[in-house]
Amino acid sequence: MLDSQTASALLLAVIGLISAAGLVGTVLAFWSLGRASYRKD
Repeated sequence: MLDSQTASALLLAVIGLISAAGLVGTVLAFWSLGRASYRKD
């Protein structure tokens, strides 16, 4: 079984990965929205 320190570090790593993925997704969404407004078809 995991000890509390390992479980805490694992939980922190999972939260960090989720927040990093969310940050990247947000930046990509704003970038694509910005590019769409500049495009003239």
